[in-house]
Amino acid sequence: MGSVANFLVPHHDGSELYLSNSAPKLGEKVTFRVRVPNEYKFDQGVMRYYHDGEPRTGYLELAKKGKIESWWEITIPIINPQTKYRFLFAGEGKFDWLSAAGLHNHDVHSNTDFQIIAKPAYPKWLKSSIFYQIFPDRFASSGKKILPKWAHEEPWNSFDNSKQIWNGQEIAGGDLKGVESHLDYLTDLGINGIYFTPLFPSRSNHRYDATSFEEVDPLLGGNTAWFSLRKAADKRGIRLVGDLTSNHCGAGHYWMERAQNSKRAKERGYFYWDKSFKWGYVGWWGLKSLPKLNFASKALRKEMYEGKNSIVKKWLSPKFGMSGWRIDVGNMTGKLGDIDIHDEVMHGIRKAMDEVAPSAWLVAENGDFVAEDLAGYGWHGTMNYQGFMRPIASWMNKGAKLSGGFQGLPIDSPMITGTQLVETIKNFNGSLPWRALTASMVLLDSHDTPRFRTIVSGDRDRHLAAMTMLLTYPGVPSIFMGDEIGLEGTHGDDTRKTIKWDDRSEWDLEFLAEVKKLTAFRRKNDALVNGGLRWVAAEDGHIAYLRESKKSKVLVLIATIPSEIKIDLSKYGYRVAKTLYGKHANGSMINIKCEGATQGIWELK
Repeated sequence: MGSVANFLVPHHDGSELYLSNSAPKLGEKVTFRVRVPNEYKFDQGVMRYYHDGEPRTGYLELAKKGKIESWWEITIPIINPQTKYRFLFAGEGKFDWLSAAGLHNHDVHSNTDFQIIAKPAYPKWLKSSIFYQIFPDRFASSGKKILPKWAHEEPWNSFDNSKQIWNGQEIAGGDLKGVESHLDYLTDLGINGIYFTPLFPSRSNHRYDATSFEEVDPLLGGNTAWFSLRKAADKRGIRLVGDLTSNHCGAGHYWMERAQNSKRAKERGYFYWDKSFKWGYVGWWGLKSLPKLNFASKALRKEMYEGKNSIVKKWLSPKFGMSGWRIDVGNMTGKLGDIDIHDEVMHGIRKAMDEVAPSAWLVAENGDFVAEDLAGYGWHGTMNYQGFMRPIASWMNKGAKLSGGFQGLPIDSPMITGTQLVETIKNFNGSLPWRALTASMVLLDSHDTPRFRTIVSGDRDRHLAAMTMLLTYPGVPSIFMGDEIGLEGTHGDDTRKTIKWDDRSEWDLEFLAEVKKLTAFRRKNDALVNGGLRWVAAEDGHIAYLRESKKSKVLVLIATIPSEIKIDLSKYGYRVAKTLYGKHANGSMINIKCEGATQGIWELK
């Protein structure tokens, strides 16, 4: 029992082929469509949905009969902000439920129902965006810095494996002018969005311990450098997204200084005071350096997101021009022991953004831990660790030890098959609306994880196969700076290496050239921008999926090991129109023999 293994089964997702309107207003009618292979036999097709919390049902009607497959549909009014639904196909010996987690031959819970949200569509520009994550101190420098007392100068070219202990206070000197001077490099790479880890003043190189949220760190060039960068980025069509620690600030923040200096200060209410800690307050994970913010304080809410000149709103205003926020440890914001005002704070941040910049992106770290965080009213999306990065790393892993923060486990991560990869992804996708999936950041690694080239033990072919999946999968692709040239790293500052612009002898230029080809396909092909996701193969060593929109159909194949692969496209009514990337194929049969990791992208007709 369990999921039905055969991929020639009914299919529905939240993309344009299956919904007449994915962002309706209350009271509007929406048509829901299901694609059903003609060889899949059933007697009754039913849609089960909720109105005012009570399940309702309606029969599917045949809308279009084809030679290979047929389309069934039903139209219902949308009366609630969130509508959950799934489909039943019944007949003699058949009782199959189709939910967002796939087709099941047993009764299922509503937790995996499809979801449609009666709110305005998420930022449309996300669909054709490719982001590049920059750790500001390590990307590029405009020159020597006068360092504060807490900092230690670290030569630009010193980030290798010879140094084992790092304390977070080594400053290489990267800044925003350095970023601005390399915008043409990013444009050439195919990038049209930059996500910066924090830019605010702090006492560390990572800047997650802000001493102020009011200005860009002078070490990075201050607000003057920000305005210059934004102007240059605007000319190139590159959006800039910042990183905000809603859960905590730094021990050196002026809020904490005021709170400690006077018990009457309004900032006193911004923190949790606890004498069981020798420093007197609660810190994130018990750390003195990161005092946790207490959003029971109305003054803090006003300062952080509600007020006209709040931090959230200020940086999204036309003057400062950020295109969104990535929220650090968004899952922990507003939670401490028996206190849980997380949803209030999350919804408040979203409301503030909708008021001042409705086209801005709100993406949260660890928003994937709780499905309700992505239910349409809080974060637009998450950094897709659970449903993409971790499973693909476990599938592609070639001898790397992945434990600790990377997998959230005290033991090494499992080595999984392609079948397990797809089941993991389907399980994750089954918990959230399609719009949240497509508004989530998909990534192979980040400043918090081992580099993917290290995970695959230097195997360029595996890295390229993974990069192909990154740039063809639903969501907003994000490339961590240096991945495109094959940088390696195990953890911490070893991962956060500087980019050696003056000496490119260690750059993997062949890999860089391939990444440029893939980014071009991602931004230009309508199926990759607007298409759904339909699995057609999942074996130990390879997977394949369809991305289909109204204008374009694409098949993607990803393989990790020597394989003989056959995919009969005639079963889906398709044949290859053009090989876009990787292994060549034609006709209705994909027939490939590979000696190792490989990939293919084909346009279909």
